[in-house]
Amino acid sequence: MMINISRGWLLALLVPIILILGPALLPVSILTPLNYIGLHALICLGLVLLTGMAGLTSFGQAAFVGLGAYTSAVLVTTFGWSPWVSLPAALLVSGVSAYLLGWLTITLSSHYLVLGTMAWGISLYHLFGNIKGLGGYNGIGGVPPITIEGLDLGNSQFFFILIWLFNAFAFLAARNLLDSRVGRAIRSLKDPLMAQSFGVWTTRLNVSIFVLAAVLAGLSGWLNVHYVSVVNPGPFGIGASIDYLFMTVVGGTSTLAGALVGPAVVEILRTVVRDTIPGLTGGGGSFEIMVFGIVVILLLRGSGNGLANLFRLGVSAGSVPVAPNRAQPYAPREHLPKGSPLLEVHGLTKRYGGLVAVDQVDFAVSAGELLGVIGPNGAGKSTLFNVLTGVISPSEGQALFKGKSIGGLNPRKISALGIARSFQHVRIRPDLTVLENVALGAYGRGGPGLFRAMLRLDRKEEARVLFEAQRQLVRVGLADAASLPAGSLPLGRQRLVEIARALASDPSLLLLDEPAAGLRLQEKQALAELLRNLREQGVTMLLVEHDMDFVMGLVDRLVVLQYGRRIAMGSPDDVQQDPRVIEAYLGGMES
Repeated sequence: MMINISRGWLLALLVPIILILGPALLPVSILTPLNYIGLHALICLGLVLLTGMAGLTSFGQAAFVGLGAYTSAVLVTTFGWSPWVSLPAALLVSGVSAYLLGWLTITLSSHYLVLGTMAWGISLYHLFGNIKGLGGYNGIGGVPPITIEGLDLGNSQFFFILIWLFNAFAFLAARNLLDSRVGRAIRSLKDPLMAQSFGVWTTRLNVSIFVLAAVLAGLSGWLNVHYVSVVNPGPFGIGASIDYLFMTVVGGTSTLAGALVGPAVVEILRTVVRDTIPGLTGGGGSFEIMVFGIVVILLLRGSGNGLANLFRLGVSAGSVPVAPNRAQPYAPREHLPKGSPLLEVHGLTKRYGGLVAVDQVDFAVSAGELLGVIGPNGAGKSTLFNVLTGVISPSEGQALFKGKSIGGLNPRKISALGIARSFQHVRIRPDLTVLENVALGAYGRGGPGLFRAMLRLDRKEEARVLFEAQRQLVRVGLADAASLPAGSLPLGRQRLVEIARALASDPSLLLLDEPAAGLRLQEKQALAELLRNLREQGVTMLLVEHDMDFVMGLVDRLVVLQYGRRIAMGSPDDVQQDPRVIEAYLGGMES
């Protein structure tokens, strides 16, 4: 966050003071809206993680609130459970339901995902009203409040402490999560191809965040049902889900603070408009809603990234990490001896209907070699690259990596085998620092999972990841830029960030997709020098490039494609003098 350490400690001291003094000093008329803000904040926190960080939009969160509320209400009123004992059950029902629904809907994309979440949100709403034993649309009444033996507190005062204590723990856990190896992976999910390229199982991680958001919603439902002592389907329909998403957007989805600012601003505005407009106009109703909408639009125009950004409460997810001076290094990957066959391509073909983009291509890459693939536009270079990296599956032929077929494997599995890549168009997280972007590359080398990160039990592994990332930044000459936002760097340095990220996985084979594209002469010269140094260090590379001047003085061998076919292969000098290459691509370059 933009909050520094001293402010963080100040907040840590203020939380218990507010929890202790708030109920004693504030009247019920103030505590009640604060309680509802806290209930909404738990739901919005899940939506910040789901929508702002992972890039998924859910219009069904209110249904998970209902699942938590109904589970506890039934267990307490029908079976006589204590409200405290019903809490794990409420969270379990919300989480398991989200897990099952998540695997069904997360793989949907764009508007299909939105429609999917709306569909099961509406279904669960009607389920609440029609299942026998849930009281129909009238609901269940007489739900006992949560009590703690020995405490003599009024309902609103007690719930103020309880709600905000849960919020404090939830926000702290979320901040710990995002400030971790798993958290950086979560923030990369908006670009799933990039995330898979360094080993993230995107579907499973998306489902995990979906479940976490549902559990937070279920917790809110459990608190809510024991606060109001009644539950019915009304507050859990699609309209409520839209309301929660609206609060999150108003607060800002790029920062955890938005999950608190959004509900607070919306609740306060609604109260002010509801209390003020009828006195001015002599009426209310739809006119109140219209005035409220206008005020919110005016506020949002001041900050397209949410009001938390407008209030300067921070636009990032966690603290800016710094690499330690020392940490236990990762064990190096076992690499093949220099000159051993590493990648073998036999008859690789890719068809799109009647179009043959790659046609019976054969070549091999030996360990320690820098092999270039060139060809004019439309030669099939990008298609070949995408087949080798698992983006698309081949129609025929095979590619063997260390003797194992990789044809048809997804990018995550190919990454796990020891193949790392860069992209033709730079794909980094511009909102993360350079160090964090490079640390993403080490994700596949393992480490603690989501829950250990939330409890901050991953610090030793986090130190290893950041230490490795800093080591690769030194390797590519970007050590001085570690703390800068990656999006602030010029294109040439952003390409170096991609290469450093790939090197952080300690790959056996580094695939570079036109790394010199868009670079100026000096940047190309610096990049060429870096690649020569990497080759001398034993890094095996396959380079797809269109800049002939850049390639000819750099690679060990060249493969030339035309219309998807290999027309030449050999040393740069031999290829440069091949008549077929001269005719197809090089023109007057022979000398």
